[in-house]
Parts: sequence; C-alpha cells; structure tokens
Amino acid sequence: MGRTLILIGLLIAGVGLLITLGVPIGRLPGDITVRRGNFSFYFPLASSILASIVLTLIMMFLRK
Repeated sequence: MGRTLILIGLLIAGVGLLITLGVPIGRLPGDITVRRGNFSFYFPLASSILASIVLTLIMMFLRK
C-alpha cells in the first residue's frame, strides 16, 4: 500500500511538472472540440484512451 501511494504521488508530481513546462496535456489530436456561438463542447477522446492505456500498464506493473 505504501509503495502504491508513493508511486501515485510521483505520477501526480510528474504530470504537474509537465503542465508547468507547457506540455499540452489534454489537447491531443484525437480530442473532439465543437464551438458554435457562445456554446463550446470538449470531449477528450484521445486523452482518455491514452490515460487508460497508461493506467492499465501501471496497474499491471504493480500487480507483478
């Protein structure tokens, strides 16, 4: 449990560092954005798939 919490903390810190450095997290080429007048809709399809793959790999690594 302790190792998992440390790994999650390091992962959150790493994402925060990437955002601080200006890496566009959450605006990937597969994300859907619709803007019409004063209405905007954003659906992070590619970001969700990428996050799912990364989290799946991390969980597989932690189980072994």
